[in-house]
Amino acid sequence: MERLHWVRHRCRQLLAADSGRGWYSAPDGLPTKSSLETHSSPFRFSGKRRTVFARHGPRQQEYEATSKGYQGNAIRTTKYSLLSFIPMNLFQQFHRAANLYFLFLVLLNWVPVVEAFQKEITMIPLLVVLTVIAFKDGLEDYRRYRFDKRVNNNIVRVYSGKQKAYIDQRWQDVRVGDFVRLSCNEIIPADMLLLYSSDPHGVCYIETANLDGETNLKQRQVVADLPLQGVEFTPESFHSCIECENPNNDLSRFRGYMEHSSKVRVGLHNNNLLLRSCTIRNTETVVGIVVYAGHETKAMKNNSGPRYKRSQMERRLNVDVLWCVLLLIIMCLVGAIGHGLWMAQLKDPVFLVDAETSPALAGFYVFWTMIIVMQVLIPISLYVSIEIVKLGQIYFIQNDLALYNEQLDSSIQCRALNITEDLGQIQYLFSDKTGTLTENKMVFCRCSIYGMEYPHEENARRLQVYEPEENEVAGRSLTLKSGCSAKSLSCRSLSCNHSSVSLHTLTAESEEEEDGLPGHTQPRTSAFCSRMAKEVVPDPELVRKLNCLASPVLPLSDGSSGTPSSLELTYIADFFLALAICNSVVVSSPSQPRHVVPEARTPLKSLEDIKLMFQRFSFSPFSALSTLSPPQTKDSPRSFTSRLFARGKAGSFTPAAIPTTTKDGADPGQEADLEASNLRHKLDSPGSARVEGGDRGNRKVEDRETEDEDKMASLGGATEGLEDLTRELDADSNADDELVYEAESPDEAALVHAARAYRCTLRGRSAESLLVELPGIGCLSVRLLHILPFDSTRKRMSVVVRHPLTGQVVVYTKGADSVIMDLAEAPQGAEQAEERYSHIRGQTQKHLDSYARDGLRTLCIAKKILEEEEYEVWLKRQLFAETSIENREELLMESAHRLETNLTLLGATGIVDRLQEEVPETIEALQRAGIKVWVLTGDKQETAINIACACKLFRPNDQFLTANCGSKDACEALLQELRLEVERSGESLTEPSAGGRGGETSSGTAAGFILVIDGRTLDWALQEELKGDFLELSRHCKAVICCRSTPLQKSQVVRLVRDQLSVMTLAIGDGANDVSMIQVADVGIGISGQEGMQAVMSSDFAISRFKHLRKLLLVHGHWCYSRLANMILYFFYKNVMYVNLLFWYQFFCGFSGSVMTNSWVLILFNLIFTSVPPLIYGVLDRDVAADTLMELPELYQAGHTAKVYVPSMFWLTILDGFYQSLVCFFVPYFAYAGSDVGELSLGSPINTSALLIILLHQVIESRTLTWLHVLVLLGSSALYFAFVLLFSVSCVTCSPPTNPVGVETLQMSQPLFYMVCALATVMALLPRVLYRALHNTMHPSDVLKAAQMDKLDPERYRRRMQHWNQTHCRTKRLPVCVDNPGLEPGLEPGTGSVVS
Repeated sequence: MERLHWVRHRCRQLLAADSGRGWYSAPDGLPTKSSLETHSSPFRFSGKRRTVFARHGPRQQEYEATSKGYQGNAIRTTKYSLLSFIPMNLFQQFHRAANLYFLFLVLLNWVPVVEAFQKEITMIPLLVVLTVIAFKDGLEDYRRYRFDKRVNNNIVRVYSGKQKAYIDQRWQDVRVGDFVRLSCNEIIPADMLLLYSSDPHGVCYIETANLDGETNLKQRQVVADLPLQGVEFTPESFHSCIECENPNNDLSRFRGYMEHSSKVRVGLHNNNLLLRSCTIRNTETVVGIVVYAGHETKAMKNNSGPRYKRSQMERRLNVDVLWCVLLLIIMCLVGAIGHGLWMAQLKDPVFLVDAETSPALAGFYVFWTMIIVMQVLIPISLYVSIEIVKLGQIYFIQNDLALYNEQLDSSIQCRALNITEDLGQIQYLFSDKTGTLTENKMVFCRCSIYGMEYPHEENARRLQVYEPEENEVAGRSLTLKSGCSAKSLSCRSLSCNHSSVSLHTLTAESEEEEDGLPGHTQPRTSAFCSRMAKEVVPDPELVRKLNCLASPVLPLSDGSSGTPSSLELTYIADFFLALAICNSVVVSSPSQPRHVVPEARTPLKSLEDIKLMFQRFSFSPFSALSTLSPPQTKDSPRSFTSRLFARGKAGSFTPAAIPTTTKDGADPGQEADLEASNLRHKLDSPGSARVEGGDRGNRKVEDRETEDEDKMASLGGATEGLEDLTRELDADSNADDELVYEAESPDEAALVHAARAYRCTLRGRSAESLLVELPGIGCLSVRLLHILPFDSTRKRMSVVVRHPLTGQVVVYTKGADSVIMDLAEAPQGAEQAEERYSHIRGQTQKHLDSYARDGLRTLCIAKKILEEEEYEVWLKRQLFAETSIENREELLMESAHRLETNLTLLGATGIVDRLQEEVPETIEALQRAGIKVWVLTGDKQETAINIACACKLFRPNDQFLTANCGSKDACEALLQELRLEVERSGESLTEPSAGGRGGETSSGTAAGFILVIDGRTLDWALQEELKGDFLELSRHCKAVICCRSTPLQKSQVVRLVRDQLSVMTLAIGDGANDVSMIQVADVGIGISGQEGMQAVMSSDFAISRFKHLRKLLLVHGHWCYSRLANMILYFFYKNVMYVNLLFWYQFFCGFSGSVMTNSWVLILFNLIFTSVPPLIYGVLDRDVAADTLMELPELYQAGHTAKVYVPSMFWLTILDGFYQSLVCFFVPYFAYAGSDVGELSLGSPINTSALLIILLHQVIESRTLTWLHVLVLLGSSALYFAFVLLFSVSCVTCSPPTNPVGVETLQMSQPLFYMVCALATVMALLPRVLYRALHNTMHPSDVLKAAQMDKLDPERYRRRMQHWNQTHCRTKRLPVCVDNPGLEPGLEPGTGSVVS
């Protein structure tokens, strides 16, 4: 049977070759490939493309010559090897300026004249830092090595030329030119060109979830017109040569051609390429030839790893480090000058001094000695500490259960590891609409056909009650997988028992091996298959007209009497046929993993008779428009489809009403009706195989009436047509529930389900045909000639098919209304036809505007009938474009534009895209937090406004400023006018205040401005001359909505605001069109929704729902910024405080660079004794509880208004360090003044006091004190005392020239030591404690107030929270209705609005 399928498949290809689709030669007037080569085409330039020959084929010499430079399939994501780890890691670490600085100090300390410590001691800080970072890098690289090894050792079957069979080989041994044989559920090891599929139509299905996250199946096609293709592919007979583009990272593009031994070239495109890391599904066996291997595959080209961005705080930190360097130089200069002066004034010294060295030179030497001594001032450990703290912060963010989506089994992904603190500084948020604010789960809502609107009221009521019913059961909204009851089988049902580990080559993670028994069916959830999308309730009026379409008798009417005209019924039939076939949907079911197109079975007696008669009565819609006026000709289009649709499944569409019988002379088209009735009678007759021309017109009207009455009597209950239809639809839907549509977008799935609700069902798909079930006729095979896929430039998709009945070439197009309406031109001819078409177009436009106002996504449906000559001309140019390598995209775009013109507008659809849960509450909270929210969308203006209204982006009393201009001059004038209007208002409506939302007066009723601008106007506004006015206007607006914006415009808007206003920006989106915006913003967030993983792969953070943004920013952002800012200030404080102890000592030792402590304590003080507490502080400190931060978004503004880490706070911290160092040094100095203690004895209480001051200073600054904090603080103190005591009793020559033996033990045995330490500690910290107490009492901050409320009992907490809301948020939170915001005051706040 399979061989029979193959023979039929090859016959179809040969027939297609006769019509121009087979062996290709360039059309006349177009440049051929040979001519391009003759004229030194760019094709021949080296580096532009690659040539691939079979590795084990007849062209061995050519293979050897061309494949030398191609990489193998082994991958290596590690940075180092065992030999290269140490030198390469050191080389990378010394790219940091701080490490280079400390390396310079180590080398400087080896110079005898400036040596300050032992050479080994100076190396300790640098060695510790380098070792810690190297250990971390080594662990990460080892993890990557283990993953690489697991991937490279995976087994695949590769053709062996010696054994003439497929043998098992490791992935790493695969080479370009190898033939690879894969079975179902196996992962593709390299980028391969598909040469053979076990599917009789040459189709292969793959799942790209490992590559882009999309779970729906994608169809790939065997290279067209392979001359040696057979039932079993034989690699030895493959003589072709492949020319394709060089490796690149574009997942959606592949250009090239295959040249056979006969010099015939066949174009190659993306549908012929199987990408590495994708999984074979629903196909038993495929064979391909490797064209890209290893790191040259598209998957590895896209493997960029974690993103690195420099945070704003890091940039400020670098500036402050430079200030510390300047401070260090000043202190060393003071020491050098002081030492020079001291040497110049020294007379008869009692100690050894180098008298030969001049004071100036001695001062120069001391300068470098002081650099070594005071090196601690530069916080080398700060950089390492920041990395550790950020890793800890990311750990807690990723393990936050509130950011986990149970239904998708996904948590937040932190892809950028070093900008967590920027989450707490966001001022502008730029959001996409579809899939970001909304579910991106499209549900068919209503439609307009032939200028008639069908509101689908029952369907609308279903959508309104659907979510509450579902939430009662699930407790949450639907997500991608939650509503998918229909499952598709794994290929184990096809006896494909070979499975393999699913390897994710992009994130270097492995998924768990698929488990289950060999006979067990592995269910796989299909995308976009929720019940809400599938269960479309048909519109009764449209059902009635479809009943007329399928009724035995169709009375001729112009539509004025309520009965639809033949032309209207034709529009309806074409409309639903376009919905069913103008897509790339893959059909599957549990019982049949893929639905191919079998021989079309029709209940009619003779399909040839139908085709003959349909061709006789075929018509162009434009010609039909010109024949509306009587008398109509014999060939007038009496909608032959009605006579066909009445056949097939009996009662599938029961007539809603009995058609009025046509009487003699009452209808000018009576003769045509007679022909129709006569045809039906002939087709019903058992012995009638052909329609005889002489039989037409012999029947009387009475015969037809009798026949009609008999048929209607046999139907029974015709007056209850709608009830019968409902029962039939329910029965059929139960029978068809197993049908699963694998769509690439939710729009496609929604339209296919809508067509299915009206019994126009897509039942199967192959590469060359579609199986469609039509109401009243059954299943027909529609030959698919071409698919022009959707792209963001054309904003439309088209399919070219050969009508199964007329044989005509028909183009069905669907796309954005702004594009289709321009391409749909009025017919040329009869005035009445033009008038009728203009009426249809005008009414459709009104309906589109109405849909947009209701927040629906709109699409237009159109068609075009091509003459054979016109199609042949277009086909030649299309094939030339497909076989081109250079400028292929431009040629294909030009070809598509040439085809998609002069379209006939059929109608429009309105699809509802519901809001995600808690979106209004999230946006309201972000606005209360002082974040301006901009919506950048490609949708219509009315749709965007309605969604923004439902999202509570604005209040009912806000004023709209609309900018829709037709020219640049008009745009300039309008922007200036709107800007003046805003300025005249005299209110700063958008400048957020510390206490609440910006622009609110004491009464809380002040209105804000909302700017709405379309894409064309935005183009002009972003130009150099106008961007200043646009920016100034938008800065004073509460929110901005950019409609019809392109991906480029989105990124331009974000860049403009970021650079010109110097604000922190965040962009969030879910699709490929949001990638540029996400990459430009300071923080880019991708939503792992239903449009794949392109946005996620380009983002810094990835979340699954928009509502997660609320906690990510308001809680984790606030915490991360506050913790890191305070930790950095604390590091500067403790370094300055300790270094100044050494500086003050220089005034008492002749600025000689001597120190009053041993060098080990000096080096380890900041490196070990005081390094761990700040880490715990930076990871676990919490100034306000999470619940309070969520309830009071205004606290987020503390990151902007409190100015935790700004230059003023930096210098105050430095001054505080200076003061505490003065106290810490001079209290022991005066306490021991006049005694005989040595320098180490003086340094002991100074060091101990410094340790206590620094640790207790952190306790004062910390908002959280847990057992872990106490343990770390006590541990640091105990470690210090243990070290100095052991050092004191055991080390004699560890710190020459001093001898520390017995010093610490003696000091710690005296009461004066403890009194001095206690006094110094109290005096140093007392001013800070008093300042904190007075300031928090007199002027408590909002954060402090909120923290105090956390400590109250629940009842007092509730009362305080109510009081807070009354004083800080005076504006009431009104629930927003979609159609008219604020019209439902009876609703409770927080219920949320749903776009329906």
